[in-house]
Parts: sequence; C-alpha cells; structure tokens
Amino acid sequence: MSLLKPTSKPYYGWYIAAALAVTETISWGIVYYAFTVFITPMEAELGWSRSQLTGGFSLGLLIAGAMAFPVGIWVDRYGARWLMTMGSIFAGLLVVAWSQVSDLSTFYLVWAGLGVCAAAILYEPAFAVMAIWFVRRRSTALAIITFAAGLASTIFVPLSDALLQNFGWRQSILMLGVFLAVTTFPLHALVLRRRPADLGLLPDGESNPIERHTPVIHFSLSDALHSRFFWLLTLGFSLAYLAASAIRVHFIPFLIESGIDASTAALASGSIGLMQVAGRVVFAPLDSRFSGRVMVAKVFALQAAGTFVLLTGVSLTAVVIFVVIFGAAYGAQTLARASIIAELFGSLHYGRISSVMAFFLTLAGTSAPVGAGLIYDRAGSYQPVLVLVIVLALSASSLIAFSKPTGRKAVE
Repeated sequence: MSLLKPTSKPYYGWYIAAALAVTETISWGIVYYAFTVFITPMEAELGWSRSQLTGGFSLGLLIAGAMAFPVGIWVDRYGARWLMTMGSIFAGLLVVAWSQVSDLSTFYLVWAGLGVCAAAILYEPAFAVMAIWFVRRRSTALAIITFAAGLASTIFVPLSDALLQNFGWRQSILMLGVFLAVTTFPLHALVLRRRPADLGLLPDGESNPIERHTPVIHFSLSDALHSRFFWLLTLGFSLAYLAASAIRVHFIPFLIESGIDASTAALASGSIGLMQVAGRVVFAPLDSRFSGRVMVAKVFALQAAGTFVLLTGVSLTAVVIFVVIFGAAYGAQTLARASIIAELFGSLHYGRISSVMAFFLTLAGTSAPVGAGLIYDRAGSYQPVLVLVIVLALSASSLIAFSKPTGRKAVE
C-alpha cells in the first residue's frame, strides 16, 4: 500500500487508542485498585497482618518497576501486541491464583508474578504504542487512554465491594481474574499493531509525507542517559511523585484526624480520581500550545498550591478546593510525563527511555507512604508531612522551569 494514497477511513491509530482505553481501565481497576477492597476480609480469614498483606502488593509494584526496562526494550524492538496479549492472559491466571491462596509464600509469589504482568499491561507499554502511532495528535491520543483509565478506581472499587458483599472475597477475585483475561486478551491480540508503516500509513493518519511539518526526533537510550535534562526531568518527576504519593495514601487518615467524618473523607478521596480525569481533559489541548517543559512546571506548581490550601486549615471548603486543584494536577502529571518524553526524545526508543524514568518513579511511589508514616509517628501530626509535600512539589516545579532541554537530534 502506498503511503501517498489518501483514505477516507478513520486512522487506525484511533482504534488502537480506543482499545487501550478499555484495557487500561480494566487492568488498572483489577490489578491495582481492587486490592484495597480485599485487605480486610483476607486479614480476617487468613490471619495475616496488614503489613504482610500490603507487603505482597508493594513487592508487585517494585517488580513492575524493575521490569519496566526489559519491557521497554521489547516494545521498541518488537512492538507491544504480543507482550500485552500474553501479559493479559497471565495476569488473569494469576488473579485467579490469588483467589485460591492459603499461605503467605504463595501469596507473595502470585504478586511477584502480577508485578511482571503489570509492567507488560499498564501505562508504560500503552504510552509507547501511542508515541509510535501519533506525533502531532499524541496528546489527544494519550488523553483518550488516561481519561478512561482515570475512572478505573471509580468503577472497580465499588464493583469489587459489591462482589465482595454478595460472593465473598475468594469468589469475587476469581470472577475479576476471569473478567480481566476474557476482556483484555482479545483486544490486545486483535487490535494492536506494531507501527503505522505496517499498514502503509504515516503517524497521525497523514496521507502525504509533505504534510509533516514537525521534524521527527530520535534519541537513542545512550543519548538520553547522557542528557543532563533527562536526569533533571527524572528528578523533577520523582520529587513530584514522592509528594503526590505521600498525600494520596495518607489523605483519608489526615482528614479524619482533622475532624472530617470517615464517609466524607472517603468521598473526598474518591473524588480525586474524577478530578484526575478533568485535569487530563484540560491538559490535552493546552499541551499543543505550550512547550512540554512549561506545562510540566505548571502542573507541579499546581500540586503544591493545592496542598498549601490544606496547610492553612481544614474545612469542607478547603477540602473541595484541594480535591479540585490537586486532583487535576495529579491527573495531568501522568499525561505530561508521557507527552514530554515523546516530545523531547522521540518515539524510536521511547519504551527504553521511559522505562528508566518509570523505575525511579516506582521507587518514589513505594517509599513515599512509608516515609510519610514515619514522619507522622515522630511528629504526632501531619503538618510536617504537608510542609514537606509542598517543598518537594515546588522544588520539582523550579527544577524543570529553570532547566534547558538538550539540543534535539531531529531528522526530517
């Protein structure tokens, strides 16, 4: 098929974006968000401590971070189709295995395996696919996926709770595992393709190479790792992620301690997920008007501003303002990271480059809740935690705002 042949059909990349929007929502909902629903019933039946249960989940997160780099290499070389397909199958099987665990070692083995699968089916490979299929309209494509997946907790936490109330935790997890496999497996296998050229297409669905006004940027992994700005970008996102993870995990106990009733606190925490979606909707069109560096710096600054509202005093009004500002900034942060990596370093080695940053973000995300807990235990208050969160977010914003990107290696 000629690359110059115009077509009236919708660009195939949009079908891929739609498929990934569905599979990412289901995968995040079951592999990540549903876990919190089953902690209490598993604790009651199996007699394991809270730390033992969450330890398995944390192990999965750490392994997912460690697997990000080999997954990135695979996606760059072979595409994401069969990686995500097999990841879906094994993730479904492992969730089913989770429903049958009776000893702690097996539980940890299951979550170690789910960590490997998470690296293969969650955002990193999906973002790499979008980086290959889109250039000018990349932010819109990423927004489609993250808009849907941003609702994963809103959908699957109450769904998992409803299943739990009606069927018990083992049967509920079993059903979720089967649902994960039968829904995500066919979409990954039948819809995903490696690159537009395989279908005789150009990125964004352009019918003629002359239409491409933006030079294509190609950084190798070595180029990126030798780029000072890449490491500043990684540090900035790590600081911001450290701050955001600390406040997200401890948000409900902070509100309860501040005099907000538990039901209202839970509602406020859930509303952050909705505002994440709103933040991504706002970010997508703005990303095409401003440089990625400027947008990232503003997102981090908004995160700090939202947290500062809580530091001045906790009231229902303050909580609402925090949820709106912080939630929108936190949601935009996910989209901003994928967008700026593709913008500054290109799509050819996107998987590998992104995976290096993802590893450090995973370390930040798993250490932040523990660190915030230790600070709270020593201070007897969340005030020092809030101050530190604001300092970290402002440091991240300043770091990006005053840094200059590495000279681009562009080819027409």
